[in-house]
Order: sequence, then structure tokens, then C-alpha cells
Amino acid sequence: MPGRVIRLGLKPRERNARGLPKRSVHQLTITRDGVAGDFNRWRTEEADGDPDQAILLLSEEILIALRVEGWPVSGGDLGENLTVSGLAPDAMGPGVRVRAGDVILEVSKPCEPCRVLHSLPYVGPERGPAFVRTMKGRRGWFARVVRGGTIGLDAPVLVGSADPEGRIR
Repeated sequence: MPGRVIRLGLKPRERNARGLPKRSVHQLTITRDGVAGDFNRWRTEEADGDPDQAILLLSEEILIALRVEGWPVSGGDLGENLTVSGLAPDAMGPGVRVRAGDVILEVSKPCEPCRVLHSLPYVGPERGPAFVRTMKGRRGWFARVVRGGTIGLDAPVLVGSADPEGRIR
């Protein structure tokens, strides 16, 4: 059974602004470079546009678990571009292909929690170290773009390996 896209997020470039939170949109255009109109300061200025960090995927189930643990996390707070629902907890991993609508992504690596998370209003400098520890292994997955396109809300999400034509099996 496929998962589905439940939230799409981007953050336009704003003077001196970090990439958190990403605002919710109804549609994303994905190019080889990532989400059109999305600015990620770290990726752009420190990681030299690393294509392995083009998109950040996150499971809704992680957000739900964090809220149960007392962290009032909302969609977009963690910098994710695609929030998906209905996938097995262990579905993501390096090399896994993800098809969302017509877009095909390849998971490259986990997103490691960092001090930028301290900037969230419910975290702050005092609770920052505890939140970063809580986020270990739960910040989401970076992916490179295999085939770009447009993704809308409720797009089906398939995860697996891909054949030469890009079909997910």
C-alpha cells in the first residue's frame, strides 16, 4: 500500500533567515537542484549545493511521536520539503528510491540534527541540547533528484528499488 504526501514545504530566501520553519504550499516544482524557490542556507553556502541534499523527506509518524513526547512540533519546523504518511518506519535508507507523483528521488543520507533546531520557539538555547539528542535518527532523510516534476498534496508515495524506466518495485 503506498504512502501519500500530506505536506509540502519551502522557505524563500529572506535576508539573514535560516531555513526553519518551511511554509506550507499546495504544490512543489522539483528540479535537479531541489525545490524551486526553496532556500537552504547550509546547502547553498556551506555544502556548495550538494545534490545529495536536494530534498528533505520526513515521516508524519515522527512528528506525531515528538508531540506525544511533549515537543510541540509542527509540519515544516524541521526543514522538511515533503512530509509523507503511511510508510513503514524503516522504509527509508540510503539508495532507496522514492516516487512521489511523477517525481523520483533517491535517498542519500539521514539528516543529522544540529544547533539550528535551537532556533525553534519551543526549544531555545536551554532546551536545545535535549531536543538535538531527541532528534538523533529522527530528523528525516536527504534525497537527490533522479527525475524532477511537480508534486501536489495527496500524491501517492511509493518506496523501493527502481527499474531502468524509473518504475518503483
